[in-house]
Amino acid sequence: MMEGFRELLNYRIFETSGYSFTLATVFMILIIFFGTKVFLFGVRRILNRIFERRGIDRGRRFAMIKLVQYFVWTFALIFILQTAGFQITILLAGSAALLVGLGLGLQQIFQDLVSGIFILIEGTIQRDDVIEIDGLIGKILTINLRTSTVHTRDGVMLIVPNHKFIVDNIINWSHSATPTRFKVSVGVAYGSDVDKVMAILLECTVCHDKIIKSREDNKYPFVRFVDFGDSALLFEVYFWSRDIFPIENTKSDIRYLIDKRFREEGITIPFPQRDLHVKSGSLSKE
Repeated sequence: MMEGFRELLNYRIFETSGYSFTLATVFMILIIFFGTKVFLFGVRRILNRIFERRGIDRGRRFAMIKLVQYFVWTFALIFILQTAGFQITILLAGSAALLVGLGLGLQQIFQDLVSGIFILIEGTIQRDDVIEIDGLIGKILTINLRTSTVHTRDGVMLIVPNHKFIVDNIINWSHSATPTRFKVSVGVAYGSDVDKVMAILLECTVCHDKIIKSREDNKYPFVRFVDFGDSALLFEVYFWSRDIFPIENTKSDIRYLIDKRFREEGITIPFPQRDLHVKSGSLSKE
C-alpha cells in the first residue's frame, strides 16, 4: 500500500525538458500555503495579546500585524516557488532586464508600495483615523500596501493610492487624542439685544450631548461677538467635541436649535440688502 501511495505522489501532472510537476509538489505547496495561514493566525492572536498588555492602540496594532503578514507571505512564496522547482537566483538573474523595464513603466505602483510600507511603519495614518483629503472627510477602513480604503461622510468608499498620504497635505483629525474645537457662525439684525443673543447661542450649544462641557481644562463652549457686518451683527459660538466624524450633524443640530430659539425670542437673522436711490431719472446702486 505504501508503494502505491509513493507511486501516486510521484505521478507526473506535466513534464517538460528537465522539469516535472508531480502530485507530491502539489501537496507540498498546499501544506506550505495552509501552514502559513495557520501560523499567521496563531501569530496574530499572540501579537494582539502582547499589544493589549502594552496598551498599544488599535491602529498601530493593525499596522504591525500587517507588516508581519507581508513578511511571512514573502518567505512562503519563495518556498513555494522553490518547492515547485524554480531556482529563485536563476529566475531573478534571467528576468533582470524585464524587471528594469517594468520598474520604469510601473513607477507609480512602486511609489504606492513604498509609501504603504512607510505608512505602516510610521503610524502617522492609521485605521479608524478621520482624515481630510482633497476636500473630502472620511474614516480610514483599511491600509494595504498599494492603496487604502476611506469611507466618506456621504457613504462612498474611496480608494486612495498610498503615495497621496506621503506627498499631499493630509489633515488627520484623529492624530491627537485631545478633543477638537469647532464653531458655528451666525448673524443677527442690527438693534438686537446682544446679551440675549450670546446667551441663546451658549444655551443651544451646551444642551447638545455631543459637546464637551468641562471648565477644568478650559473646554467649555463660549461665544464671540466677531464683527459688525454689512447688514448683521456677527457672532461665533465655539465648542469642543470628540465625535469628529459626524461633527457636521452636531453643527446642524446646534443651528436648528439656534433658529428655533431666535424665532421664539423675536431675534431676526437678516439677509443682504441694497438701497436704490433714483436721482434725476438715473438709477444708481449703492
